[in-house]
Amino acid sequence: MISVCIATYNGEKYIKDQLDSILVQLKADDEVIISDDSSTDKTIEIIKSLNDKRIVLYANQKFKSPIFNFENSLSYARGDYIFLSDQDDIWVANKVQVMKSFLVDFDLVLSNTDIIDANGNILKKSFYKMNGSQKGLLKNMVKNSYLGCTMAFNQKILQKSLPFPKDIAMHDWWIGLIAEIYGETYFIDEKLIHYRRHGSNASPAGEKSHYTLSKKISFRLIMIKNLILRYLK
Repeated sequence: MISVCIATYNGEKYIKDQLDSILVQLKADDEVIISDDSSTDKTIEIIKSLNDKRIVLYANQKFKSPIFNFENSLSYARGDYIFLSDQDDIWVANKVQVMKSFLVDFDLVLSNTDIIDANGNILKKSFYKMNGSQKGLLKNMVKNSYLGCTMAFNQKILQKSLPFPKDIAMHDWWIGLIAEIYGETYFIDEKLIHYRRHGSNASPAGEKSHYTLSKKISFRLIMIKNLILRYLK
């Protein structure tokens, strides 16, 4: 069984295309868990209009945070394999099939992706190349390679990751480091989503960071602290 976990907030422009690209790849007993952070646009209306029994919607959440909105979605995941999804990308038609084949042998897998703009035009051909993505605990402590919308993992990694520490900078970075410590990860070369950057994304991945050096160091010290605390728990 697969659980696709999505955190939404005012995603009316792209959510239907995203869900269409996901649902066609799922079986009848799979699930799409959507946690919505009190959207004020037509996001909820569009989701409900699909009338798909595999969609489980938790509306009217008040996290005001993509991190803890995702945590809420993940907390309901019953699947053997958990796929993270943003609200505004597009999945390639064989994404689920390819990633499932690697999840047989690995605890967390992620794929490469191109980067598209609001209209679907390609901005960058390879996120891996642009970001210098590769595995390794130290490498990913320095610079994160774990882009959430490209990731899937098993229940072991999910249980080790939850609950999220309250002061982490981003959920996908946390899950990736947890997988580096407790499991085996694999970077799939194939591009299995179209990662959309449109100027209103909830995270800055794929764009130049505007954080100061002191803030970046603080993020990493906080992450190290939380990994130690989780390991000692």
